[in-house]
Amino acid sequence: MPINSFDNYPMSWKPRIDRASKPIYKALATQLEQDIMNGQLLPGTKLPPQRELADYLDLNLSTISKAFKVCELKGLLSAAVGSGTFVSYDALSNAYLLDDQKPRHVIEMGATLPDHASYEPLMQQLKSMLHDSDYARWFGYGRSGETLWQKDAAVQLMRRGGFETTVEHIVFANGAQNAIAATLAALCKPGDRIGVDQHTYPGVKTVASLLSIQTVPIRSEDGVMSPEALEYACKNENINGIYVIPDYHNPTASFMPIALRRHIADIAIQHHLFVIEDASYHLLDTHPLPALASFAPEQVIHIAGLSKALAPGLRLAYVSVPTRFREALSKALYNLNVTVSPLLAELAARIVVSHQLETLIDGHRQQTILRNEVVDRYLADYHCAGAPTGIFRWLLLPEGITGADFERFAAAQGVQIYAAERFVVGNSTPERAVRLAVCAPETLEQLEQGLVILKRLLDEIKDGTIPVL
Repeated sequence: MPINSFDNYPMSWKPRIDRASKPIYKALATQLEQDIMNGQLLPGTKLPPQRELADYLDLNLSTISKAFKVCELKGLLSAAVGSGTFVSYDALSNAYLLDDQKPRHVIEMGATLPDHASYEPLMQQLKSMLHDSDYARWFGYGRSGETLWQKDAAVQLMRRGGFETTVEHIVFANGAQNAIAATLAALCKPGDRIGVDQHTYPGVKTVASLLSIQTVPIRSEDGVMSPEALEYACKNENINGIYVIPDYHNPTASFMPIALRRHIADIAIQHHLFVIEDASYHLLDTHPLPALASFAPEQVIHIAGLSKALAPGLRLAYVSVPTRFREALSKALYNLNVTVSPLLAELAARIVVSHQLETLIDGHRQQTILRNEVVDRYLADYHCAGAPTGIFRWLLLPEGITGADFERFAAAQGVQIYAAERFVVGNSTPERAVRLAVCAPETLEQLEQGLVILKRLLDEIKDGTIPVL
């Protein structure tokens, strides 16, 4: 049917494309992306059924399907079985949470940073290393045969975090984000689909988009992944694997109970899913729960990053890899990195085996508990989820305001926080919430200044002083 025969036909999207542009599906995909980016199609908008759009544009159905697929692989669209295709809620969100430069005159409560307690001990350990007679080897390429004792250190650290493994399964990565990227590159191909929580770590979304891998939101219950929803996704969403953060979930600060870890592991075994277990925060807990990898060691890639527990600049992650995935993941890491820094690998291993690790983590923990007590005091009238030992909290907002609006209000008052919209996946509706990083402010006094501002904003919204939708 010609396009001009029903101009008044009710449709959420009526593209006008240049038919001279070939192939047409790419021109249509470009138009769709532009209409999303310039705000003509808002997040959550349901697009017309593909057959209806094909009829409207007088195109083949396959052309529409190809255009939608291009945008879906970019993370702009989210298709739900039986519900249709929607503009993703995270299509316009800024997935890169750390700015190129630290904003001036802004209290940083966005980036999940530990406090500075470990910097001096790390520097002292580094200085002692440079007095070794063979220090030069830390400035060359590392070789796997030279790292056996460092892998022993990795095993010790994972044991401390609730997972028993052996040196044969250990590989090194340049941080947890690097390990996630390598895992997806090794185990997925373009167009594959992985399940994630409805709100999840933005780094996994950006990597998946870069590799043309689709993230499928798995419904949560009580802040953790629903096993029933995961079962449904396995049967209906054609997912290949899942990404989970069982401890101090980023951003919601929830913990996955032991029984649920067993259940998720059983589902992964039954449906042959690979599991990426992000254990970046597990060392913060005094008595960590058993890792999900404990219940499905042949399915789970367990990633223990050090940046969140020790120092952001310590870009190293220990990864325990099931035997069947080890060769593919090792090749992916080599192609991405060639090698990890021998200097950082040596520094981390010495911290672990010298038993300084417990001292450093305990120092962080005491500071974190103190800061969370301050948060609880200022935000006592509001629901702010999170453990006393967690370095971030999940603040639920008063009725009528979105996380994005509250982030904007806070930024105007000099406080950087991150809205739920930055973490939401696909067509999931973002919570009215923001993530607060309690250890990111440089001092306790600066934290209090930020909380004073946030509490004032919350009170004004609650009292109706600030107009909200």
